[in-house]
Amino acid sequence: MGKHNVTMTINGESVSAEVDSRLLLVHFIRENLDMTGTHIGCDTSSCGACTILIDGKSVKSCTYLTVRADGANITTIEGIAADGTNHPLQKAFHDQHGLHCGFCTPGMIMRSIDMLETNPNPTEKEIRWGISGNLCRCTGYNNIVKSVQQAAEEMSKEKEASV
Repeated sequence: MGKHNVTMTINGESVSAEVDSRLLLVHFIRENLDMTGTHIGCDTSSCGACTILIDGKSVKSCTYLTVRADGANITTIEGIAADGTNHPLQKAFHDQHGLHCGFCTPGMIMRSIDMLETNPNPTEKEIRWGISGNLCRCTGYNNIVKSVQQAAEEMSKEKEASV
C-alpha cells in the first residue's frame, strides 16, 4: 500500500497531506480535517449523504479516492456560507422545512448547488430528477423540492441584482 502527497483547496484553504493510496475522500475530509458535515451513509454511492463539490461538480466522496483530488478545488457543506450568512439553499431548507432528521441535508444541498448552477430555473420534475441520486428516508421529498425552488428564485434575484 503506497503513500502519496496531495495538495488541494478545501473551502478556500490549501490543504496538504500524505495519504494512503486507498483513503477515500470522505474519510480524509471527516477524519483528517475534522469536517463532519459531509456524512457517511452507505459507502456505495447509493445515498448521496457524502456529496461534495469538486471543481464545482457534485461528487459522492465515499467512492472517490483522495489521491484523485490532488490539485482540486473542493467545497463541503462547511464552506458554502459566506461571511456568516447562510447560502440560499441552507436558508430555503430551513424556511421550507426541507430537513427532518438532517442526515441527508448536506448532500442534498451540495447536489442542489451543482444542479442550480447548470439549470438556474428548474421545474419540479427537473428538481426531482436532479436530486434522484440522493436519498432521504424521512420525507416524501415535497419540502426538499420546495426548498430548491425557493433557493432558485432567491439565487436568480441575487444574480439580477448584481448585474
